[in-house]
Order: sequence, then structure tokens, then C-alpha cells
Amino acid sequence: MSARCCAGQLACCCGNAGCSYCCGPKVRQSRSTRFMYALYFILVVIICCIMMSNTVANEMREHIPYFEDICKGIKAGDTCEKLVGYSAVYRVCFGMACFFFLFCLLTLNVNNSKSCRAYIHNGFWFFKLLLLGAMCSGAFFIPDQETFLNAWRYVGAVGGFLFIVIQLLLLVEFAHKWNKNWTAGTATNKLWYASLSLVTLVAYSITTGGLIWMAVFYTQKDGCLENKILLGVNGGLCLLMSVVSISPSVRDRQPHSGILQSGLISCYVTYLTFSALSSKPAEVVLDEHGKNVTICVPNFGQDLYRDKTLVAGLGTAILCVCILYSCLTSTTRSSSDALQGRYTAPELEVARCCFCFGSGGEDTEEKRNMKEGPRVIYDEKKSTVYSYAYFHFMFFLASLYVMMTVTNWFNYESANIETFFSGSWSIFWVKMASCWICVLLYLGTLVAPLCRPSPQYSV
Repeated sequence: MSARCCAGQLACCCGNAGCSYCCGPKVRQSRSTRFMYALYFILVVIICCIMMSNTVANEMREHIPYFEDICKGIKAGDTCEKLVGYSAVYRVCFGMACFFFLFCLLTLNVNNSKSCRAYIHNGFWFFKLLLLGAMCSGAFFIPDQETFLNAWRYVGAVGGFLFIVIQLLLLVEFAHKWNKNWTAGTATNKLWYASLSLVTLVAYSITTGGLIWMAVFYTQKDGCLENKILLGVNGGLCLLMSVVSISPSVRDRQPHSGILQSGLISCYVTYLTFSALSSKPAEVVLDEHGKNVTICVPNFGQDLYRDKTLVAGLGTAILCVCILYSCLTSTTRSSSDALQGRYTAPELEVARCCFCFGSGGEDTEEKRNMKEGPRVIYDEKKSTVYSYAYFHFMFFLASLYVMMTVTNWFNYESANIETFFSGSWSIFWVKMASCWICVLLYLGTLVAPLCRPSPQYSV
């Protein structure tokens, strides 16, 4: 590695560009910055999962020499019990949440990358890592830990639910945007009708097939009454959304309303129903021979669930990917505009298969906003690509959501990462509540204009 490359990597720790792989390909400043914050976030999430793992704690106790002496030396208890379990995760996530909330306040109303606050946001990565570590470590020295943990638990619950609601709002907005964009193309090309019909057919096929599949494998002729009721209720809600979306009164106020949106939301409701039923604790009954038998769950896949280490590892990886994806996709400029009720005028819509990405005009404007450096493409020369404050606020909420999810929401005292994916009533009801909130939000976008006609409800 050349001296110039080493100097460049050292400079990226303090400079105004993210770690832009000084010896690698060029990257955009906005993307490298978000990548670095996401890297910090994933690092803390992994630490939280390790803290909730009994397997890791036992391995450390057995293989680290003088383990108890080290624990007493750092005043973490005889077996470092203060560094593991739900209380440790609460403290670490408190530090991470404070870190992102501090930067949210710091970057309020930053509209270009030339201000001092923008330089802080886009650089000084080594010092930010030290700050994040100091905040997470400092949370262990908060006095009156019992009061702090009880209060912080409710703050985490509110923030976690708010994170879920924002993701559901963006999902509803995504469904409306998809339909409106492709409907705009039907004025010039009738093939867009075929595309709309195909996607709608696929969505309803997945919904119908999913509900039938769950009715077969998650219910039995005798018993499983809760599963039968939930499947019936959620299936009925999918039918209700479809009927309301094409009702004459709704179509009169919202010409772009249709069964594509209701099909996509129904598909997501089906997924949440499956996820909730999979998270439900297993029901065990005695058969005629006096043996314990698990009912209301599929028979296949039981061997996989017996390997708790494998399930915990795969589940943790999937959890990290899903949360990170939700954070990054919900922090774009278009997502921020959608949450504030700012939409593109229907007559300006240009139908595209990949409608989530900018149009050609937007790309041209983005190129004018770029300035290439040696290894960094400065794509925020005139204005910011995304809202810095909103970006940090979403990661603040994600920190609270991770804290509540990893500690099993309100079943925190018995939580550990090995049994996290084997079933929990808290997670089950959180997912079912998310399912019903999603339905209410979608129905609200259809019914609200009938009660109070206003442009802000037009989607």
C-alpha cells in the first residue's frame, strides 16, 4: 500500500468525506456517509445481540483466563452480570440513541454540505466512533439504575412503535405511488394496463395462497381457535380493503385508487400474519398415549429450530438486514417528502418500471449538483441529497426498536437471543398490532378525503 493511500485513509478519519475507500473505486459522498453511520449502527446491534446470548457468556466464562478476577476488577459483578442481559442492552442502546439524537439536533435545517455542521455530519469518523463508545459506556454509570431502566423501557416502547408506524406509512405511500405512476403511463401506452393487471393478479394470488396455506398448516380440525379467528379476521380485512378501494365514493374523490394498492397491502398483511403465527409460542397438549404433542404449527422445520445457535445466528443476521434496509430506504428525500404530504402532481408523472428511482430530469439535476474529487464524488455541491436531521431521527427510532426487539419487548426478564426466535407472546402481538395498524392507515387514506376534502389527502 502506498504512502499516499495510507495518508488518504488517515485523512478520511478526520476529513469531510466518509471513508471513501481511498485505494478503491470512487463513491458518492452522500452514500459513503450513510454507509459509515449504518456501519456504526450494525456494530452496536451486534454487541447487543452478544450481550443477550447465554452461549457467548458461557464460552467467555469457560475460556477466558481469570474471568472472574477481570469482572471484579472492572466492577461488573462476580461474573460480569452487569455487562450481559436486558439491562446492559438498555444502557448500550441508550448511548446509541443519544448519539443519533444529538446529531439530529445538530443537523436541523442543514440544506447544503458547505456549512460547518454539514462538515461534522460528513466527516470526523474516528472521533464519532470514540463519542459513540463513550456514550454507550457512560450509560453504565447512570445513578439509580432501577428508575432509569423502568423509565427508559417506556421511552423505548413508544419509539419502537413510532418506528413501526413510519415504516407502515411509507409502505402505504409506496403502494399509492406505484399505482399512480403506472396509471399515468396508460394515457400513452395501453401495455401499462397489462402491467397493472399482472402485478395485481400476483399480489392477490400470494394473498389468497398464503391465507390458504396458513389455514392448512396453522390450524387443525379440533383446536387452534385463536389461529382460526386471526386468519378469518385478517382475511376479512383484506376483502374489506379491496371493496373500499374500488367503491364509487372513494373513486370519485381519488381516481387513482384501485385494487393494485389494496392487493399490495393485502400481501403485506398476509406476510405479517404468517410472521406473527410463526412467532407465537408453541401449544403443547397430551395425546392419547400421554406424550407431549405440539399443535397449531407445521410439522416440517422442527429439526432446524432445535439448533438454537443456527437459528439465533440466522435470525440476528436477518434482523440486522431488515432494520438497516428500513432505515436507509426511509431516509431518502422522497420518503421525507411523502411523510410531509408532498407528492408529485399527477400530470407530471412519467411511468417507469423502476419508478422508485429518479427520472432522467432528476438525474440531470443531480449531475449538476456533483463535483468529482480524487476518490470522492461530491454530489451535494449545491444542496443536500437527503435530510440530515431526518436521517439521524430515523436511526434514533431504530435504536429504540432494536432495544425493544432484542430484549423481547415486555418479556425482557427471561429474554435471550437463543430463544428469541422460538416464540414470544410479546412479539406475536406486536406483529399483529402492526398488521391492523397497516390496514387502518391504508383505509384512512381512502376514507379521510370523504370526511374532509383536502389536497393533502390526495394520493
